[in-house]
Amino acid sequence: MRFGFKRGIIPALGMAIAYQASVVPARGQAVSSRSEQRATQVTTAAKPLMSDEFFKNVQVLKGIPVDQFMGTMGFIAASLSVNCTECHISEDYSKDTELKVKAREMMLMVKALNQTNFGGTHRVTCYTCHRSDTSPRSTPSLAEQYGTPPDRDPNDIEFVEQPDPNQLTADQLLDKYIQALGSAERLAKLTSLSAKGTYAGFDTDLERVPADFYFKFPGQSTSIVHRSDKAENITTYDGHNAWVAMSNTRLPLKSLTGGELDAARLDAEMFFPAGIKQYLRNWRVGFPLTTVDDQEVQVVQATTLGGTQVKLFFATKTGLLVRTARFANTALGLNPSQVDYSDYREVSGVKVPFHWTLSWTDGRSDFDMTDVKPNAPIDASKFGEAVLPKPATP
Repeated sequence: MRFGFKRGIIPALGMAIAYQASVVPARGQAVSSRSEQRATQVTTAAKPLMSDEFFKNVQVLKGIPVDQFMGTMGFIAASLSVNCTECHISEDYSKDTELKVKAREMMLMVKALNQTNFGGTHRVTCYTCHRSDTSPRSTPSLAEQYGTPPDRDPNDIEFVEQPDPNQLTADQLLDKYIQALGSAERLAKLTSLSAKGTYAGFDTDLERVPADFYFKFPGQSTSIVHRSDKAENITTYDGHNAWVAMSNTRLPLKSLTGGELDAARLDAEMFFPAGIKQYLRNWRVGFPLTTVDDQEVQVVQATTLGGTQVKLFFATKTGLLVRTARFANTALGLNPSQVDYSDYREVSGVKVPFHWTLSWTDGRSDFDMTDVKPNAPIDASKFGEAVLPKPATP
């Protein structure tokens, strides 16, 4: 569900990875080498389930993992501002409808345009024409031409100006961030965080429910959302692989691949911010100053070792990170998601965000920590593959 302004897509299967924002230490150059090793040495616990193995009547988006298939559905929903049932029959999603047939034709058309004119890159997408509308507009708008133009989305990855000599460089921004958190020395003394808290999202009808969070150096994270006594969502990144497990669903365990896995890996690395300079590459500044939640921010763009593009938004006044935006590649184009961080509090001399909001193309979720234990022992099993009982066949 797109809360407040959009409509959503398949809540039971559309849950993206629950990105947690926290702070765990870096270890200087040791973090650098380990970060690169973890980023390039990614193992797969099991072959991911493919779209045409799990869903019926898949004709165009064949041969891609289920998580990427769902991301592509979210991309379509966001581009046209529609929900599942506007193209699918709720009683049987596999049945063809007039809109499903048209959507297949449009996907093939867009693919041909990109292959013929742009070397196969995603220069033309659903959003290029639709702009969150089911009917593309073909006539210029005089109201837009002579009225006040809307602000450019600060997440726009293509909006780069000539560097402002008065703005900080990427190195200066990151150094200021580490210092704002408490200093590299203090970060090095924080090796784990375990916390209790709350979660509210589409899968709880925005009701706040209990949640547990575990973060551990190097690069491990798990969140457990207790939707009810018998239903849980578990999101885990173990340093190499990531999973989303949801009880009482048709797909109880979903492995993350491609851009989704890269995003999970990125968030794990963000728990150790002194290693950012080595983990992220191709730094770009020169974006105009903008605002996030009424805070002036400077933006820096980079790419992960896996190739995912990311933007970091740093408050000019405090130096703290207020947003990360990442762009996962799908079969149709780049799928955005973002995490907004707030309510920084000091834990063992280090500032930690106690609230974060995950937004993606088919949902938004809020996370809050209420009871944080620094450097408490965390059993390794907390970061293993989350296995839940398989539901009965409907």
